[in-house]
Amino acid sequence: MVFFGRMKSKTSITLSEDILAGVKRATRRGESRSETIERLLRERLNDESTRRAREREVVLLNRHADHLNVEALDVLAYQEDV
Repeated sequence: MVFFGRMKSKTSITLSEDILAGVKRATRRGESRSETIERLLRERLNDESTRRAREREVVLLNRHADHLNVEALDVLAYQEDV
């Protein structure tokens, strides 16, 4: 078992049978149930973090869209027809 320098805390959770079946299907060769659940949670948390970062970027782009569009039109005005 590899811990990558992270402290582990033992906990107990109750999961429905369909969730346990999904965990079993997602388990990789040689991976324990705990390792599978931790990996799946990490992947989901990373996905959520990425989603939130993208949402913040869209808000920022939308806030400056008018200025950016004017700037883009200005650049296009200097291009020659080919």
